[in-house]
Amino acid sequence: MKLLISALAAMSIATASPAVAAERAVSIVLVHGAFVDGSGWKDTYDILSNAGYEVLVVQQPTITLRDDVAETERVIAKARHPVILVGHSYGGMIITEAGDNPKVRSLVYLAAYAPDAGESVSSLGEAPVPPSEHKAPVVTEGNYLLVDRDKFPTSFAADVDAATTRFMNAAQLPWGLQAVQTKVDRVAWKTKPTHYMVTSEDHMIPPTLQRTMAKRSGAKVTEMKSSHAVMLSHPREVAAFIRSADTSATE
Repeated sequence: MKLLISALAAMSIATASPAVAAERAVSIVLVHGAFVDGSGWKDTYDILSNAGYEVLVVQQPTITLRDDVAETERVIAKARHPVILVGHSYGGMIITEAGDNPKVRSLVYLAAYAPDAGESVSSLGEAPVPPSEHKAPVVTEGNYLLVDRDKFPTSFAADVDAATTRFMNAAQLPWGLQAVQTKVDRVAWKTKPTHYMVTSEDHMIPPTLQRTMAKRSGAKVTEMKSSHAVMLSHPREVAAFIRSADTSATE
């Protein structure tokens, strides 16, 4: 009887465990933005991994754009398959250059900067903002930028649970001025299939600017009613959008 109970318990555990799909022929590389690190991708990572993708997360320091691009290219080199390169926020600056790598198949921008040659975060931030929209409430501390701590919850992640937002605020990663002011040289969206998710409730990168960058890049565009932290508030939708850039199943 004990053996039978053990066997039934084992079968129950096996049935309850989610099945992981067979590995797909595409790798996904996730690049975080400013003020946060790669841990914000956790839910998206789990969904995509369970769908059979090799998912790699870049932990770039956000001090200089050149170093962040180099770190992203190092991770791309580790991928077992052709890469879908995903960038959130400032991560869009990085994937615009690193996406020129021949191993990269397509680009996915999530509430991200999508610069043209000769543009920087600073120059893109000079665009006028409609009265109904907002610019990021950043403050300068030495050679770094941070989000005003009193305004972080409503500006960065208004639709994320309060406990998570408090921790993100306390754990802010300083954003180096060399990352903010450096101009992009290579522009991968001019030669690679591109997808862009606009976050219509964004108080960090104005939605109007997002739409402008998405349109000129020729991206396939979708809009999400979300704060800037879309991968935290809508991980399933973000994962599905990233998967829409995978054309390997039809090739």
